[in-house]
Amino acid sequence: MKTLIAGGTIVNEGRMFDGCVVIEHDCIEQIIEGIETPREHYDEIIDATGCFVLPGIIDDHVHFREPGLTDKADIQSESRAAAYGGVTSYFEMPNTIPQTTTQEALNEKFALAKEKSYVNYSFFYGATNDNYDTFEKLDKTRIPGVKLFMGSSTGNMLVDQYGSLLKIFKTAAELGIVIMAHCEDTDTINHNMEQMKKAYGDDPAVMLHPVIRSEEACYESSALAVHLAQTFGTRLHIAHVSTAKELELFPKNLENQDHPTLPTITAEACIAHLWFSSDDYLTKGALIKCNPAVKTADDRDALRKALNDGHITTVGTDHAPHLLSQKQGGCVKAASGMPMVQFSLVTMLELVDAGVLSMERLVELMCHNPARLFSIAQRGYIRKGYQADIAIVRRSEPWTVTENVIQSKCKWSPMMGHEYHWMVEHTFCNGQHIYNKGVFDATCRGKAITFQPMSL
Repeated sequence: MKTLIAGGTIVNEGRMFDGCVVIEHDCIEQIIEGIETPREHYDEIIDATGCFVLPGIIDDHVHFREPGLTDKADIQSESRAAAYGGVTSYFEMPNTIPQTTTQEALNEKFALAKEKSYVNYSFFYGATNDNYDTFEKLDKTRIPGVKLFMGSSTGNMLVDQYGSLLKIFKTAAELGIVIMAHCEDTDTINHNMEQMKKAYGDDPAVMLHPVIRSEEACYESSALAVHLAQTFGTRLHIAHVSTAKELELFPKNLENQDHPTLPTITAEACIAHLWFSSDDYLTKGALIKCNPAVKTADDRDALRKALNDGHITTVGTDHAPHLLSQKQGGCVKAASGMPMVQFSLVTMLELVDAGVLSMERLVELMCHNPARLFSIAQRGYIRKGYQADIAIVRRSEPWTVTENVIQSKCKWSPMMGHEYHWMVEHTFCNGQHIYNKGVFDATCRGKAITFQPMSL
């Protein structure tokens, strides 16, 4: 099978240029600069005139809820949503049932994904207070790293013993394993919740969520994680940074192709914290309740600035579906999390239009940097010999997010009612044309992502 993508503007490795991409079987065979179309025989020709051709998006942070929570979502439904959104690879989190804190549970997830996932996949191994001695048995070519919950969150996977944290960071450093940490200080959150309940009753209104899961709670926990990583030389990636203050903890890093190495301590921003602010609780309510909380407009604006100044290294979604019935109530009763994987790329493209970042920088944050940070083999770039994971997007006539548009199993999104001006037209995953202008090929299956062992 040989495919030609012709006439588009390729965005890759800091450049934007007219050209063609030739795909043979599952790999990129050739990248041809210029406006001329090569004259050969192709099984499929995609006219990308007026479109931008990007590497497939790598989402380093999703919750697909399988096994154990499949009333909310499952690997099949959410990987379908990913493909619709130009996301060709994902890393899924360990707070499922059972938790992914043993080799057996990890193997079960890989088996499920091999059968069900439409796009490429891997899974974080979950840290607990007492399983750090199992890290040495992990196959580092198979997983992106270890997920560490340094704050109460969905799934009751809190690691709250300081001695355990020391051993986790030390062991990960010795083995060359990335720790991806959820950082919120539980004691601070519990104190704030107690105060809010005294003042406002047993289920404080959702606009108090950023007061309970406060800037202080985030900063204290993130600062501790950074201190431990610096102490042991651990590769640390802090998930879903939500405050301006936390950005002070991370070194500025503006990548370039001559020196592509990333620092050992990095930060992720998520779509929710880049798009929404605490002002939006008035209209969105618990639909935008997530952990860490969406915070002030000043925090959101600082995170947007950090996309360009090097403080933020990757952009993910923290895609976390719940049933709509579970999103009712306030700070106690409403579940935290929202489904965003289908709309991450088009939302970031809206920020490009708003002048927040360039198209080239978007590709760095959502494609190149995840590949660099986690040492992904043969993905994240449009390069000869790499896996043909490609998203083709164009500016479009306005379209609105409705329930019928949403592919996630839960059938809602905080973006419902939003009018977009960008459209994902095509998604290729391992050379398979999985999404074609609204037509989905359900026969496609993704591959397990492989990782290159990191040097110690």
